[in-house]
Amino acid sequence: MKKQFLYIIFLLFLLVAGGCGTGAQNSALTDQDKQDNQQTEEKTSHDTEAGQNTTLKEADAEDDVHEENKESGSLQEMQVHYIDVGQADATLLKFDSYTILLDAGDWDSQDVIDYLHSQSISHIDIAIGTHPDADHIGQLDKVINQFEVGEVWMSGNTSSSDTYQRVMKAINANQTGYEEPRMGDMFDIGDLQVEVLYPASISGETNQESLAFKMSYGDIDFLFTGDAESEQEQDMIGSGVDLDAEILQLGHHGSNTSTSKAFLEAVSPETAIYSAGADNQYGHPHQEVLERIRSFDADLYGTDAHGTIMVTTDGMSYQVTTHKNGAIKAGQSDQQEQSEREKESEPAEAGHNGAGQCIDINSADSEQVQEIIHIGPERAQDVIDLRPFRSIDELTKINGIGPARLQDIKDQAMACIGG
Repeated sequence: MKKQFLYIIFLLFLLVAGGCGTGAQNSALTDQDKQDNQQTEEKTSHDTEAGQNTTLKEADAEDDVHEENKESGSLQEMQVHYIDVGQADATLLKFDSYTILLDAGDWDSQDVIDYLHSQSISHIDIAIGTHPDADHIGQLDKVINQFEVGEVWMSGNTSSSDTYQRVMKAINANQTGYEEPRMGDMFDIGDLQVEVLYPASISGETNQESLAFKMSYGDIDFLFTGDAESEQEQDMIGSGVDLDAEILQLGHHGSNTSTSKAFLEAVSPETAIYSAGADNQYGHPHQEVLERIRSFDADLYGTDAHGTIMVTTDGMSYQVTTHKNGAIKAGQSDQQEQSEREKESEPAEAGHNGAGQCIDINSADSEQVQEIIHIGPERAQDVIDLRPFRSIDELTKINGIGPARLQDIKDQAMACIGG
């Protein structure tokens, strides 16, 4: 009996010992599996974190490219072409993948179009008409119709000339973007910073309210003021904006209405460039303007003497190249500026001078209605929506046509009520 009892105890001991051994083995495997699993999770986590760091670094590098380029001065070359377009204005800016056209020559020429083709231009990001005179927007309709134009910038002032009407029709027909920048607006176009200097608002003074810009490429600044005059230059000075620039395009083709001494002091240009036709009837550039520029010891170039003038810059320095080597001299004519403005805003084109022509506001289509002064695409549609009209006086129903504009319409003698 005693032996049997001891035998049972021995069997129980073996069973218990065997169970403990199996449990220990399973526990060891479980711990190893846990350790292996933990190492796998840590590796995965580490890889994910490393991937995030790489992505962030790449994103940071991509975002900082332009800023680093500006700081180091390693910008791609920018070319600014002051195109020889006679007694008119046109400037082409080419940099990186961007193209900007500032003004588009005179209405009775093809020279801007030809020059753009010579430069293998197919796309223009921004085409700017500083003001609606025919020697500044003259070929802008052709530019819009023949090239892919992203946006057109204009001052918002209108004109009764055929040139202006053609430009507005081209914008409408091509559904081109349209903007009216104002003083204080800032635009970053690639590495080029564009600051609008003028106007803050418009009142119908086309020359005086020309769009004016400071365009900065790295450390090199360019200033353009269209046909703005000394009073508007003083407004720019009074705005407190930094006008200092290396290259200044003289206002109004070198006329004595512009480029005042105070403005030159504010800009302090190293290089001055004007666009004028050889032996033009307005006497541009005027002698007193040339004397002011020379008193500032600035290098002076003019399209009448040097042909197309190109400024090339990497954002740190610049060089000027000319197509010919002429001598700058003051113009000989002393005609009144008012006569010049009349020519610029009312070119003697074949067609609509108002004489004997009637545009029936009750039956004319949109394009015909837009030939009436102060009526663009939107107002033309308003005319169509609100007709019939019993008299021309009822055009004041159109938003934006008040007594003054109504009088302009009557003076143009183009709008009528058909029988």
